[in-house]
Amino acid sequence: MDYLLFRLYGPMAAWGDIAVGESRHVHAAPTKSAVMGLVAAALGIDREQEAQHLALNQGYRMASAILSEGDLLRDYHTVQAPDSVGKVRYRTRRDELVTGRDRLGTVLSSRDYRTDAQALVALQCLESAPFSLAELQAALRKPRFTLYLGRKSCPLAAPLQPEMVKADGFAAAFAQYQPAPSALSDNTALHTQGYTDYYWEGEVADFAAPQQLDAHQLMQLTRHDRLLSRQRWQFGSNEIYRYREVSQDVSVQSSHQARD
Repeated sequence: MDYLLFRLYGPMAAWGDIAVGESRHVHAAPTKSAVMGLVAAALGIDREQEAQHLALNQGYRMASAILSEGDLLRDYHTVQAPDSVGKVRYRTRRDELVTGRDRLGTVLSSRDYRTDAQALVALQCLESAPFSLAELQAALRKPRFTLYLGRKSCPLAAPLQPEMVKADGFAAAFAQYQPAPSALSDNTALHTQGYTDYYWEGEVADFAAPQQLDAHQLMQLTRHDRLLSRQRWQFGSNEIYRYREVSQDVSVQSSHQARD
């Protein structure tokens, strides 16, 4: 099978979780809606093109390998905005502050980010895929719009390095992918967690043969990341798998500590 793999790294990333009230939490792993939004930007698809966004999210199967979760950063926000009244529409920020100055209120919120996190992403075409993997690869190499990691304040800090590989399952595809070194993304400080977390859609066998996996490290999760409407920001639930692969060095070190 063919897979398209690329790297995601930046000083900050924000893979949004369910937003309730004033708190904006994030996942440690890239969400499919965010990744396909990045792909849509590379292709030049506008936010208003609802059908194209739905086709992208439904036409591919995605997996991610988390090389480093990074650290959690929480940003406290205060924003002034006027209340809506009648048919008054504020077309610019200046209109909000000048025309609506008598109705200004303060909105408080906190937004989470992951700092110095690095992930690899793999995409596999389904029958309904609107673009070939080669077309996606070309778009990621020369994107039409600016790409960012979940929020506009999270720019990329290393090349995506999109590459096509042939493999039998996501695990074999990740093993084949060797992006060129980057002074930032390949900092050894990013790889001290001692394990790699893999997330993927589909079945267990889409990642690797079940007998090759440690059952104790395999989990099935529910994530609200299935795009229903881009314009209304509506998402449904989908089932994904997570597998934690502990590095051999850490396993050996742990066994030595246990004997001591």
